[in-house]
Amino acid sequence: MPSATLTSKGQVTIPIDVRNTLGLQTGSRVDFVWRDGVYVLMPSTRSVTRLAGFFGPYEGPPVSVEQMNDDVAAAMGASS
Repeated sequence: MPSATLTSKGQVTIPIDVRNTLGLQTGSRVDFVWRDGVYVLMPSTRSVTRLAGFFGPYEGPPVSVEQMNDDVAAAMGASS
């Protein structure tokens, strides 16, 4: 399992195997996502479609675009 050491400045060097697997290059941005009690390192430069299934399957009934729009409008009105 790849590992790294934290410097006094709070920096780590991501091992080459991890960088290659995640497709990271110089200047790439990463996100640290809290999931099931641990942080997961995720490239933030990837398409949002890579998040499909990240939180598990959707168990509810299908929702129409109109219902989503209505729910967003209601939530925005409630936060004003």
